[in-house]
Amino acid sequence: MFIGVHRGIIKRDSQERRPIGQRLAAIITQFNLILQIFDVIPIQNATETHWSTELAQAIKSPAELMPLLGLSSTSLPQAEQAMASFRMLVPRPFVARMEYGNPNDPLLKQVLADDIEMLPVSGYSKDPLDEGEHNPQKAIVHKYERRVLVITTGSCAVNCRYCFRRHFPYGDNQLAQKEWDSIIEYIQQHPKVNEVILSGGDPLMLKDSQLSKHILRLNELPQLKRLRIHSRLPIVIPSRINEELLSWVKVSRLDIVLVLHSNHANEIDAAIAEKVTQLKAHGVTVLNQGVLLRNVNDSVTAQVELSEKLFDAGILPYYMFTFDPIEGGAHFDIPIAEAQSLMGQVAKYLPGYLMPRLAKEIPGEPAKTVLAPTFTPDA
Repeated sequence: MFIGVHRGIIKRDSQERRPIGQRLAAIITQFNLILQIFDVIPIQNATETHWSTELAQAIKSPAELMPLLGLSSTSLPQAEQAMASFRMLVPRPFVARMEYGNPNDPLLKQVLADDIEMLPVSGYSKDPLDEGEHNPQKAIVHKYERRVLVITTGSCAVNCRYCFRRHFPYGDNQLAQKEWDSIIEYIQQHPKVNEVILSGGDPLMLKDSQLSKHILRLNELPQLKRLRIHSRLPIVIPSRINEELLSWVKVSRLDIVLVLHSNHANEIDAAIAEKVTQLKAHGVTVLNQGVLLRNVNDSVTAQVELSEKLFDAGILPYYMFTFDPIEGGAHFDIPIAEAQSLMGQVAKYLPGYLMPRLAKEIPGEPAKTVLAPTFTPDA
């Protein structure tokens, strides 16, 4: 915008003096905000596939997945019953990080169904965290005094076989757009709540037009200080972090914390690091919480490499949870004592700020239970 002429030189404001790329990006961001009101997909990087397209192209069967990895069906476990109980869903960007020809790839292990999931195992249940006891109304889980978790959707971009909510009654907690009034009212009725956690499913499965409306409603509650978002979607489909998302992030008055879910160093690549850089440039704190899983990340090397890779990508290790005893996932479980010993070994190789807290969620406790690593002499 022209603001005056002095000695024959046209003066422009500070925005006009910015590089053309920055000015164009600012114009696109403003235009995207307008488009979101009308639920239109905004302009994006022409070289990047829209995340919804990548989601639609996700793999839904072992027969489709195995040829991409150079594996034959004979190398697969029997999985018909497990697939019927909990379907396969794996985005192609995540598959691209799996090791070709390796049936024991740690990323593959997390998503490949196995009929051993159907075997009954004592001590494993459909609701290992007793979330049903803390579900006071539709879509609300309220276990801790100052935090409320909102089940925004039952959908995920990837179906992880160890998921502690694989049996959650999402049908009873499906939240229609107009029902957000009840969420706002619940928070207002609990004035000690100062943080809202968007969970699911995966909250980033919602359209940004929906998310931006929800965030605007939450912004209006003076009692709230923070908004936390738990999501695995940017790990499996990095393009989910786009201009649409960043446009509502930047206008929120709340401190936004994005807690990603990555379990293995091979899940982190340059595309994710680039997206994390964009998020942090908009003031988002980016953390990671993982789950300790048998034959996936239950080694010193796997844990050290994960923390190092996360930090290289701008993500701070936060929690490493012991396995929640969900029905169908017993083969992933690791005894507590073994987990503590493992993390004691890991601590020898990492600085304190790269050590995730080993933790267990115990139903009825007022907070997560942090488990101290145990140290044993080197052999």
